[in-house]
Amino acid sequence: MDLRLTSAQATEAERAAVDSELGPPQSGWTGAQRTLADTRLALNGESHVPRHRLLPVLHAIQNRIGWISPGALNYLALRMDIAPAEVHGVASFYGMFSLEPRPATVLHVCDDIACFTQGSSKICAELEHKLGPAGSPCSGGRATWLRSQCLGLCERAPAALVSSAAESPRERVLAPATAEGTQSLLNDALASPLPHQPDDLNLRASVPQADNTASAAPLRLLRHVSQGNAASLDRYQSLGGYQALRKAIGMGPQAVLRELTASKLLGRGGAAFPTAKKWEALFQQRHLLAQNPRRAHYFVCNADESEPGTFKDRLLMEGDPFAVLEGITIGGFVTGARQGYIYLRGEYPLAAERMQHAIAEARAAGFLGKNIVGSGFEFDIEIRRGAGAYICGEETALFNSIEGYRGEPRNKPPFPTQAGLFRQPTAVNNVETLVNVPGILLDSGAAYAKLGTENSAGTRLFCLCGHIARPGVYEIAMGATLRQLIELAGGVAGNGKLQAVLLGGAAGAFVTPQELDTPLTFEATRAIGATLGSGVVMLFDDTIDLRQILLRIASFFRHETCGQCVPCRVGVIRQQESLLRLADGKSLGSSQAEVALLQEMGQAMRDASICGLGQTASSALESAIKRWSLFS
Repeated sequence: MDLRLTSAQATEAERAAVDSELGPPQSGWTGAQRTLADTRLALNGESHVPRHRLLPVLHAIQNRIGWISPGALNYLALRMDIAPAEVHGVASFYGMFSLEPRPATVLHVCDDIACFTQGSSKICAELEHKLGPAGSPCSGGRATWLRSQCLGLCERAPAALVSSAAESPRERVLAPATAEGTQSLLNDALASPLPHQPDDLNLRASVPQADNTASAAPLRLLRHVSQGNAASLDRYQSLGGYQALRKAIGMGPQAVLRELTASKLLGRGGAAFPTAKKWEALFQQRHLLAQNPRRAHYFVCNADESEPGTFKDRLLMEGDPFAVLEGITIGGFVTGARQGYIYLRGEYPLAAERMQHAIAEARAAGFLGKNIVGSGFEFDIEIRRGAGAYICGEETALFNSIEGYRGEPRNKPPFPTQAGLFRQPTAVNNVETLVNVPGILLDSGAAYAKLGTENSAGTRLFCLCGHIARPGVYEIAMGATLRQLIELAGGVAGNGKLQAVLLGGAAGAFVTPQELDTPLTFEATRAIGATLGSGVVMLFDDTIDLRQILLRIASFFRHETCGQCVPCRVGVIRQQESLLRLADGKSLGSSQAEVALLQEMGQAMRDASICGLGQTASSALESAIKRWSLFS
């Protein structure tokens, strides 16, 4: 493709899609007909559209047309005054955007780890037999189907999602899916517009009501979801919503920080960094805001949970969206931020709808915007929807994505609290972490710290899927054992003979049935060479060939690397090639020598990769090879 501004012209529909986000062009410099006034603009200059609008505009084109054409890229580049090569570079980075012609209706069938264990490969084989190879036109050229990375619906695997591009785009989830069901859904989408509601799941079905003896504590984070969702502001307030925000404003930022410090709350996104320390770093810089009007603080909610097997944040956003907003708003108050962003995973249509509705209701009721609850505090929240890039869960890659660049991680230091979003001090927390905050303020930090253990305080959400009797999100007090958690979810399903548990996700580790009595704490899992990670607990019975699971994990990391640094870009490819040789019995030398080479590559990625993707890409693979004789 010629990456200069070419002669390709946008269609009327493509122009309308761009203009729906940016407004109509105002001059010849931004796509309108040129007039004599444009000469004065050339002399005096013109304020251009902010670069950070790029991702929403790309979404608008994709949602309206079904793909992003050269003409659409040209018009977008002209409207935003960005080099066409840069626009192409950003659009080509994300898996949800297509730069090749594609039908408006697309069926996405997940074939990632959880769905693979539940038979997604059979669904794909059936679709290939009846509709043709993945990516080929079907239904008279009006549709196509694709194999998809994880859709975040692992508790109802196998999962599928159909999207229909149009002036009013629609998305609908089918889970659990069957070959017949996916074809029926595709036919329904072609026959008439999909229903507006993107998913009709019963949220309470994802939070199994069982004896909570393993946690020895009542539900805290899931209490609203378990009682029936709190997706309306009136319902949320009737359950005590926004009392914590009022209390925080009355206490002041320093008192809030003292409660968070006393709570010992650690981040629930995987890194387990103390929340109070992160917020305090920005609080200590608040005096600089008054001295420098151009300086700003930002608060970002990382809702891009793309780890295969993880779906807890989706459940919170769908079932208790105002709790997420309240936690973010309290964070903005403490850190001195006036603007917050929610970076929301692109494959979550219902969560996006619920969160957008909640923001509008909160703003209308005075819980967002200027003079919040009459306090003089000003803060607002905007959603940025991701577009299918696992790497954007890394906080600095997330910043680049919001800013309108490729989602590639930045070197640290500087750290986000020094130079984060738009190179300004920024606090980033994941959804589960933030939903903890209101309860901590209402009950006190000391009370929260009494839950769990000395070094792993509070409760924790775990995502159980795979061969488990009652898959779903479970909340337990930190310190309960892995065995207790599995029993709480009804025990091992499949044939009932547990072979392995993937703990922490694709970047986590496999553990054996002999390690089920390990307490679920940061320190205890670290002691056995595992991690809590993002809360994934995926079970495999002994009918599963773990070598195929390892190959799927290796394929996942090869697909998701951003390619910015050599150790990761080359390492994940060579890692997959090595595993394929081992699985095929075609090792370079002996299988022991091949395994040693695989471990050496893993060490190189850990030592030299820029971010956590490369540093953990070999963790689960090496843990399985260490614990089982898979390639002997």
